[in-house]
Order: sequence, then structure tokens, then C-alpha cells
Amino acid sequence: MAVVSWKEILLLTGLVVGCYWNSLSCGFVFDDVSAILDNKDLRPSTPLRNLFVNDFWGTPMTEERSHKSYRPLTVLTFRLNYLFSELSAASYHLLNVVLHAVVCVLFLRVCRLFLDKTSSLVAALLFAVHPIHTEAVTGVVGRAELLSSIFLLAAFLAYTRSTGADHSIVWTPIALTVVLVAAATLCKEQGITVVGICCIHEVFVAQGFTLPMLLDTLLQVLRGKDGFPYAVLQTLLKLVVLVISTLLLVIVRVQVIQSQLPVFTRFDNPAAVSPTPTRQLTFNYLLPVNAWLLLNPSELCCDWTMGTIPLVESPLDLRNLATVAFYTLLGLLAYHSLRYRHSSAKTVMMALSLIVLPFIPASNLFFPVGFVVAERVLYVPSMGFCVLVAHGFRIVSHKGHLKKMSCLMIGVLLTTHAVKTFNRNWDWESEYTLFTSALKVNKNNAKLWNNVGHALENQNDYEKALRYFLQATRVQPDDIGAHMNVGRTYKNLNKSKEAEDAYLIAKSLMPQVIPGKKYATRVAPNHLNVYINLANLIRANDSRLEEADQLYRQAISMRPDFKQAYISRGELLLKMNKPTEARDAYLRALELDRSNPDLWYNLAIVNIEMKEPSEALKNFNQALELNPRHKLALFNSALLMQESGEPKFRPEANRRFLIYVEEEPDDANGYFNLGMLAMDANEDAAAERWMRKAIGLQAGFRSALFNLALLYSQSRRELDALPVLDELLRHHPEHVKGLILKGDILMNHRKDTRGAKACFERILRMDPGNVQGKHNLCVVYFEERDLPRAERCLEETLALAPNEEYVRRHLSIVRGKMAAMSAAGQPISPAEGAAESASQEKGSRVKDGADEAVKEEEEGRGPAAVGKGAGEEKNTRKSSVESLGGVGEDQAEPLESGQADKRTKSKSTKEIKDIEEKRAAALKRLEEIERILSGD
Repeated sequence: MAVVSWKEILLLTGLVVGCYWNSLSCGFVFDDVSAILDNKDLRPSTPLRNLFVNDFWGTPMTEERSHKSYRPLTVLTFRLNYLFSELSAASYHLLNVVLHAVVCVLFLRVCRLFLDKTSSLVAALLFAVHPIHTEAVTGVVGRAELLSSIFLLAAFLAYTRSTGADHSIVWTPIALTVVLVAAATLCKEQGITVVGICCIHEVFVAQGFTLPMLLDTLLQVLRGKDGFPYAVLQTLLKLVVLVISTLLLVIVRVQVIQSQLPVFTRFDNPAAVSPTPTRQLTFNYLLPVNAWLLLNPSELCCDWTMGTIPLVESPLDLRNLATVAFYTLLGLLAYHSLRYRHSSAKTVMMALSLIVLPFIPASNLFFPVGFVVAERVLYVPSMGFCVLVAHGFRIVSHKGHLKKMSCLMIGVLLTTHAVKTFNRNWDWESEYTLFTSALKVNKNNAKLWNNVGHALENQNDYEKALRYFLQATRVQPDDIGAHMNVGRTYKNLNKSKEAEDAYLIAKSLMPQVIPGKKYATRVAPNHLNVYINLANLIRANDSRLEEADQLYRQAISMRPDFKQAYISRGELLLKMNKPTEARDAYLRALELDRSNPDLWYNLAIVNIEMKEPSEALKNFNQALELNPRHKLALFNSALLMQESGEPKFRPEANRRFLIYVEEEPDDANGYFNLGMLAMDANEDAAAERWMRKAIGLQAGFRSALFNLALLYSQSRRELDALPVLDELLRHHPEHVKGLILKGDILMNHRKDTRGAKACFERILRMDPGNVQGKHNLCVVYFEERDLPRAERCLEETLALAPNEEYVRRHLSIVRGKMAAMSAAGQPISPAEGAAESASQEKGSRVKDGADEAVKEEEEGRGPAAVGKGAGEEKNTRKSSVESLGGVGEDQAEPLESGQADKRTKSKSTKEIKDIEEKRAAALKRLEEIERILSGD
């Protein structure tokens, strides 16, 4: 038995690299998005045990929407990729290329068992370059095939060593075989079929039986003429061990999927729901279709579902001839291999076992699968095909006059296949290139039109995407997902009426409820999102909130475990000011999925609405325990801790904001709130730095500009505050508190009464009833020594605020001053010192107002934010739409934002004390002014 040399290993590896090096430039496309980008099981924050309770796509196996594809070892390799390179697609593709090279070497080693050195190398070379493998190698999710094949081939090689030199049983290789079979099955389900390959090898190759010999031995035993030969008993013992091990694996696998098959629709596999004989004729016709792809891989397509292959509805359909021809050829090969004992028969037998047995799980003949044809499932069957081609090459090359011709043909075949593989890799560069290339092969598949639309949608080219989605509805008028895509795109184009009409069409196509039949088994779970999307659309109209709620409840009634319906309904109930019912909706969703951080996050928002800050913080922390980098939970929990006024929370709040800005380095809100935290801690330099960073990221950031100016003012850098206030008022000319602060600085520090007067007059033009602006304008009149005008101004101010005692006292002082000056025969004008003192007193009042103003500005940071809104405000509700995303045809639209939080910020004891101290100082200055005015 010849071994594989290093030269052959280098040749195969070099050929694989030459064919697939351009795959390293490809991204994540098609199923990669669900398996890699959207799969939380890859993240280090997800417990490792989740890999063994969730399916290949990260969905719990207990959920009906699960695909039931249990491949934890494959997902583990994705997780290792993520650990080293996160979501860098090149590393995932590189590992796939390496694994394909390993499979080629192992395959060459297997071929050496029943082919000569040259023909086995031809088989391995053909396998290395065959274009049918591009989906398995270049598509990242094809790693399941690669890993399963490695363990499958290793298990077979181990089993071939289970017979000793004296024909005794060697149990160690058999035990190793069982372990490797289990590993292959945990990579992909078809790995278990290697047991059948081992059985065929044992009976027909290792023991050299033919079918007539087996029948003759069985007849002899049944007639009592003879017992089983010892060799046969040994064979039976080995096979029994393998079969029992296989049955145990099958039992475990059935338990894992909860004894339930996945839910597929007629769009995934139309023949699966077709009546007899259409179903049988179509499924059998698919066998020669797959064989033709191996023979002539010139037209490859990433998706063969829906209308790609029309149903074979009649025995008179000419395509049945292909089915007959396929079974005839298969039968002849099987007859040849079962009847004779020579090496050629054994080679054909092993080739057939490699073709047929691994393909059975995907054949639809015994149970339906979620596709019509899938190129990647031909990865292992193509090994048998390559063996047949190499065996044919050996036979032909032994004929002297055809030897050169056969070598030339093999050379041409390998070259053309290598070029085809290399070029096919470029199709997988992006979703747009992949799906447009598929449309060149087949234009009758609505899913392909949908997916091109999704690719354009991801580029924000909604107009062009809409054309593809509409074409999908024309190709397959009853495709619910296509109509949902049309509706979502119309919504993105701000055409609400057209969007609603499209959703209503999709809703009308939903299967009707049949009494006694479980609804979820007859419809794809994602199609129920039509109720969610329609409700999200119409709830933008406040007069239709009840109608939206009815749609959510309808979806829940159809599927009580429809988690997203509870989440969306909870958001709506918050908008309807029904926090108790919203909390109940989220608690029900948590019963279905306690590992969803967004659910804990939204429940925390409900707690805030219900004035339960401690419960809110507890639920925020639960969300962060599940996902330590949950951005909105970090942001809003930090705000909640800051608003508590507890100094002990300040370091943790600061830490969370710092993590948040790591996650969102371009979000000015994070830096602004770090600045506010620094201001709370009297760390002026840090506060200035963070505020400047926020302003640099978001020009005209109102709260950051105002609070930076206030910081300068409070730290006796009033003149530094002026350019900041100028910028604030350039972007927000209506900012009243900025105008008040600017007027105060101009009057008290620049002695610019004209500039201050312009500020206060602008306030009154915008808000004639603004008491503070009016009062400060009166001070300007007093400063200008226009006492009659100051008197009238104070009278008007007192009319606006009759309960403000300081206004009344100032009016009394001005009147007294006017009377004294009239009695003395002096012009009615104030003394300079008194005017200056009055100005200082009013400046104090302006500052006091600004101190109050900063508290109002801080309300923009309120912790009831559930998402990111416009400007500096963070008070919009987060939509928990991660479970609805995707690039497939059933992608759900994003949920709507909720209302801003309306709570007023509660002031800490320290803040209240600071305010009272400032007010006391203002009153003291007021008394001094009154004493000066009266004395003058």
C-alpha cells in the first residue's frame, strides 16, 4: 500500500492554493451572513455551552424556527476564527483553503487503497480543482463539508486497519473509527454515512465477497448444511459494533432536534409539498441533475430553490428519460461491482459507495430538505465521481494507442476545471456579484431577484433594489417574502401608502388557519414578520395604535412563542403609555429567551417609565452580563448611575462611558456625557477635553457648547466662554440660556451694555414672557441711567411674575431713587457706582439662572434612552430587531423608534446644596445693592 509522498502533498497544496488564492479577497455572502455575522455563538461573550444547544445558525434547537442543523464543531472553528481575527473574512477563507488541501491529501491516501499510484493522483488532482467545490471552499459555511470530510476520510482510513495480519480483529482502530464518525457527524450530518462506506469496504473489498457468494452462503446456512465461516462471523461482529454505534449516534441526534424536522415551505423545496406522482418524479429527476453538475460544471448557481427546476408533473415528461438513463447506468455499474471479485469491480464498488451513501441525506428520497439542489452537498459524492474518472483513465491508458490521448484529455480537463474554479471564485466576492451571476444561469428563481435587491438595498440604492423586488413578485406572485421586501423598500423611499399595500398583499397570501392543524408547521416562521412589519408601519400614525396592537396580538395568537411579536408589542405599549402591559409582554418574551440582552435592556426601559430605577439598573446589568459591550445598555445604565447622585457609582459610570466610546468612537454623545461626569466630579480639565472632543465630532452640538461655556464661566474664564457661546448661537440662535449667559458676561466682564441689551432683546422677541430675559433687560436700562424706562420695564416684569419678591424690591428701589433725585432737582439718572452694583447683582442673577439651566441641559442625557436619536438627545427607544435581520428574502424591516423619555432629572443632595448656596449669595448681593441704592 503506497503512501503519499511529500512531493505529492506539495503538488496538491500548490494546486489548491493556485485555484483558490483569490477567494481570500471575498467577503461574507449569502448564508455566511447568518452563520457568521449574525451568529452570536461566535462571540467570546457567549457561553461555550451554547454551541451545543443551538443550531448551526445560532438558533436554539428547541425553537421551531430552528433549521435543526446541529454542527457544534464547525461553529467552534468559526469561533476560533473570531477569536483571532473577529470578522475579518480573509482569515475564514484562508482556513477553508487549508482544510480543502488537507481533504485532498487524505483523499489521495484513500485512493491508494484501490487505485494505482498514477490514477489515484489523477483522482486527487481532479478533486482539488473541480469547480463544483467552489461553494464548499469559497463559501465560508461550506466549512461544514470540509471538516466533515476530513473526519469521514480519517474514520475510513482508521477502519481499514481494523484487521490484523492474522485476520484477527483489532479493536483500537474500530474504537477510533467510532470517535471519528461522531466528530464527522458533529461537523455535518452526512458524516454518519461513512459507517455504510466502511461496511461495504469490509464485505466486498476486505473480505472479497460478491453478491452471489453472499447469497450462496446465506442459503447454505438456512438449509442447515453449514454454519457461518469464522471470517464471516468476524465480519458480522465488526459490523454489529459499527451499526450499534451508528444507532446510538442517530438516537442522540434525534434527541437533540427534539424529534422534530425543520419547517420548510414550498418556496424552499416545491416538490416536497407536491402530490403524488409529481413529488416522486421530481425528486428522482434531481439525481441526474446532480450527476450532470459533476460531469459538466459549466453553469453553477448558488441557489437552486423555488422555480429553478420546474416540477416533473407527468410520466410523459421527456425529462424522465434522463432519470431512466441515470438509473440504468447506476444499475450497470452496481451489477458489475457486485458480481465480480477483480480489482476493477472493487474500485467501482467503492466509488459508488462514496457517491451514493453521502448523498442520501440530501436526496429528498427519504425525508425533505430545505433545498432542491445544493452544490456544496456534492463535495463528498464528487470523490466517488473522481475515482470513476481516474479508474476510466487507467483502463484507457493501458491501451497503448490511447495512452497519449488519455493523458492529453486529463491534462485539458484539469486545466479547464482549474480555470473555471479560479473564475468562479470571483462570483463569491460580494453578494451582488454572486446573485447577479446566478441570474445569468437562472431567471426563474424569485429568491435570486430578492437577494440582488437585498445587495442593492445594503448599498442604499433603494430605487434599483425596488425594481428587483418587483421582478421577484412577477416571477413568483405568491412569494410572501418578495412582497414584504417591496413593502420595506417603499417605506425606505417614504412611500407609506405603497408600503402598506405591499404588506397587505403579503398578509393575504398567508395560509389560512385550519382547525386542528398547528399553524407553525405550515408557514415559514419569518413570514409571520409581515404582521410585525405592517404594525410597525401603521403605528407611526398615533390614531392607528390600536390597529397596530391588534396585528401584534394576531401574530402571537398564530404562534404563541413568537418572541419578536412580544418585543414589538412591548415597544408599542410603552408608546401607548401602558408600561404595566409592556412589562408583561417583555416578561413573556424572556420566558422564551432569557439569553437575549435586548430583552433585558427593554425591560429596564419599562422600569424607568414605572419609576423603578433600582430594577432598571438591575436589568441593565443583566443585559451587560449577557453582552458586556451592549452599547445602549452601557450608555443608559451609566446615565442612570450618574443621575442617582451617588458618588460611589461615578467610577463605574465613567468606565461604561469609556467602553461605549470604544464601541462608538464617532458618537459625540458618549464624549459629552463623559464631560458631564467630569463636571460633576469638578475635574475641569477632563471636562473641557471631553466637551471639545464631542464638539469636534458634531459641529453645533448644543448641549456640549452650552455646558463648555458654562464650565468656563464657573471657573472664572468668562472671556474664553464668549467664542463658545458665539458658536452655540450661530448654530442655535434661539438658545435662550446661551443668550442669558452671554449677556451676563458682556455686561459684567466686557462692560458691553449694548451687546448685552441685544442678547436680552433677542430673547424677548422669541419669548415675550421670559421673566429672566425681561428682568435682565431692566438692569441694562438701569445701567444706561434710563430710570423711567427701567421703571416701566420692572412694572411689566412684575406683571409677568407677580410672586417674584426681588422684582418688587428692585422696582421699589428704582422708584425711590427717582423720587429722591426729583426732590433734589437732579436729572433722573443713577449714580455710576450704584449702576455698577446693580449690574453686578443682575449678573449674579443671570449666573444663578445659568446654574439652573445646566440642570435642564443635563436632562438631555436622561437614562430612559432606548436608542440613539437625533442631535445630542439619547432618548429614543431601541428596536430589538437583531433576530429579524439578514440578507435572505424574508428580511424584516427595522422596528420604529419610540418616544423620548419625559422624566425630570432628580437632583442629588449635593446639587441642591450648591444651588441653595448660590441663591444665598445672590440674596446677599441683592441686599448690598439695595443698601447702596437707598444710601445714594
